[in-house]
Amino acid sequence: MNRRDFSAQALVVGLGAAALSLTERASAQVSAPAEGTQFTRIEPAVPAQTPGKIEVLEFFSYGCPHCSAFEPSLDAWAKKLPADVSFQRVPVPFLMNPENFQRTYYALQTMGQVDAIQRKMFAAVHIEHLRLDKPADIAALMAKNGIDAAKFLDVFNSFSVANSVTKAKRLTTAHKIDGVPTLAVQGRYLTSPGQANGPEGALAVADFLIQRARKS
Repeated sequence: MNRRDFSAQALVVGLGAAALSLTERASAQVSAPAEGTQFTRIEPAVPAQTPGKIEVLEFFSYGCPHCSAFEPSLDAWAKKLPADVSFQRVPVPFLMNPENFQRTYYALQTMGQVDAIQRKMFAAVHIEHLRLDKPADIAALMAKNGIDAAKFLDVFNSFSVANSVTKAKRLTTAHKIDGVPTLAVQGRYLTSPGQANGPEGALAVADFLIQRARKS
């Protein structure tokens, strides 16, 4: 979802769920992805943050319904990546409630709770329709899911989380991200479900780009 489309997202969410099942089937046979169609080149390339590994970044927002729909496929794919690939999520500084959602992600990462809470955050926003505008609201959600609210807020407001948010903003700008979900491979290529005919297509293109990065 890009910045300008966010205000209109309520009009298309219902259609999007139906479309995803069709695009996933249509994209199953993705092969030889075409630059400029299923992926784009980043110019200039962005230096990778993980030396010695092929880096894959997912730019996302908890406020994005397409990121929510992408998460189950992405999570299963990421858990099967080979040892020479480093996968990281980067929460973007736009769409709904951006700074609080960025801080939430990095607090969960610091506490080792991303796997447990990631989908619950998406569900809170897109199924329960919670606004989560204030840190206290997010902390209350964490408490409902077994995380100490006071400890969460301490990490949420920490200097290290603030530094991670600043870094995420720099990465978003450097990769020229204006819509989510988007996958960046080795700071050289971008693909997304929108470009690659659905979630499974985007992951197939990412596999292709990982192989390209490995060979180069």
